[in-house]
Amino acid sequence: MPSTIFEPFRIKSVEPIRMTTREERARLLEQAKLNPFHLRAEDVLLDFLTDSGTGAMSARQWAALIEGDESYAGARSFFRFEEAVRDLTGYPHVIPTHQGRAAERILFSVATKPGDVVPSNTHFDTTRANLEYDGVEPLDLVIPEGLEPRTRHPFKGNIDLGRVERLLAEKGERVPFGMITLTNNSGGGQPVSLENVRAYAALLRAHGKPLVLDACRFAENAMFVKLREPGQSERTPREIARELFSLADGCLVSAKKDGLANIGGFIALRDERWVEAARNLLILTEGFPTYGGLAGRDLEAIAVGLEEVLHEDYLRYRLRTAEYLGEKLLRGGVAIVEPTGGHAVYLDARSFLPHLAAADYPAWALSLALYLEGGIRGVEIGSVMFGKRLDDGTETYHPLELVRLAFPRRVYTQSHFDYAAEVILELKARARDVRGVRFARQARYLRHFTAEFRWA
Repeated sequence: MPSTIFEPFRIKSVEPIRMTTREERARLLEQAKLNPFHLRAEDVLLDFLTDSGTGAMSARQWAALIEGDESYAGARSFFRFEEAVRDLTGYPHVIPTHQGRAAERILFSVATKPGDVVPSNTHFDTTRANLEYDGVEPLDLVIPEGLEPRTRHPFKGNIDLGRVERLLAEKGERVPFGMITLTNNSGGGQPVSLENVRAYAALLRAHGKPLVLDACRFAENAMFVKLREPGQSERTPREIARELFSLADGCLVSAKKDGLANIGGFIALRDERWVEAARNLLILTEGFPTYGGLAGRDLEAIAVGLEEVLHEDYLRYRLRTAEYLGEKLLRGGVAIVEPTGGHAVYLDARSFLPHLAAADYPAWALSLALYLEGGIRGVEIGSVMFGKRLDDGTETYHPLELVRLAFPRRVYTQSHFDYAAEVILELKARARDVRGVRFARQARYLRHFTAEFRWA
C-alpha cells in the first residue's frame, strides 16, 4: 500500500509566480527598509509570511459565493453562517466580525478593565496588543517544554496548570477569564491536549472564571489530539473539536485560518453576560449584527469552510506538509521547533545564526536572508514582534528567536517545499555571512508591521 500522503485536491486555476534575481531582491529589500511586510507580494517567490487569509478556496466555496445574500439586515447568508458556527461550537450567541483581531478588540473592550490579567499558553501578537491597548496584562503560562525548541513533547502548547493555580490564588480578583490558543502559534504551532484543556477549564471554573478559546486553528489541534493523545484515535476530528468547544464558555476565531476563507472572524459565546455590549460595539465599529463587516458571500464561504476543514484527508495532508519540510531540514542539520506544528515550520534563528547577539535581532536577520537568497518571505517571531522599547530607551528581548514559515492552505505543492528546503540548507552553509539589524523607526504597538531597519 503506498504511504505517500499527496495533496487531496485537483488544481483548477493557477496564478503565475514572477521570478526574481538575487540582485533584484537586494534592491527591493532596501526599498522596503529591511521589512518583509513592506515587500510587494508579486516580488515574492514563496510567500510563507502567514497562513491567515492566504489559502485557496474550494469549488464548493466558490459556488457558495453566488448564493451570497447582501441584504443589510437579516440576510440568509448570516443564518447559514450562524448555523455552521453553532453546529461546530454549541454556542448559541454568534457575532460575526471582519477578522480575528476585530473579535479580540470587541470582546476585550467589553469584558476587561485596566489592571486585569488574562492568562493563556501564549498570546499571539494582535491578542497581546489588543489587551495591552486596554491596559490589561497578557500573561503567558505555557509549559516549560514550550520554550525549548528541540525538546520533543506531543503537546508543547499545553498551559502550565500549576502556574495558573498560583495566579488564581494570588491575583484571582484581577482575572476576568482565562484564554488558551489552539494551536499555540507563538510557540511553534504546537497543539494543546484535550486533557490539558479539560483540567484548565475545571481550574478556572473552581474560581468562577470562564474560559475563552483562541480557536483559529481548532481543526489542526483536533487532528493532533486524534493522532497523539491516548484514547482519541478512533474519534473524528469533528467529534474532538466539538468536545474542545464544549469545555469552554466562548471563543474568538479568525476564519482566515481554519475557516478556510480569505476574510472573516467571529465571537461565539455560551451565555449572555457579554453579548449585548459586544453587539452594541459591533454596530458602532463593524456593522449590523447579521453581517459584522462581512459581505454575504464571505459568510457563505466561511460556512462551507468550517465543514471542509474537518475532513480527515485534508488534515492528514496539512500536518504532513509541515512534517515533510521539517524532516528535510533536520536531516540537513537545521534546528527547528520540534516536533513540527500544523500550519508552519519554525526555524530556530539563535541556533542558525549563533554569531548574532540578541541586539542584532537574529530572527529578523534570518527572515531577510531567506528572502535575499531564495525569494522566500517568512515572519519573525522573536524580539521584534514580542520585545518592546521601554521609556528609558532600552529594549526587552523575547526568550525565543524564531522564523515562522507559515503555509497557505491548498496553495503550494511538494516541489515548492523541496525548493524551500534547498534554499534554507544552502543558506545554512553561509550563515556567518548574515548580518544583524538595528531599528531605524518603530511604532508603540505591533511594531513589526511598520518598523524600518538598517544593517548593523
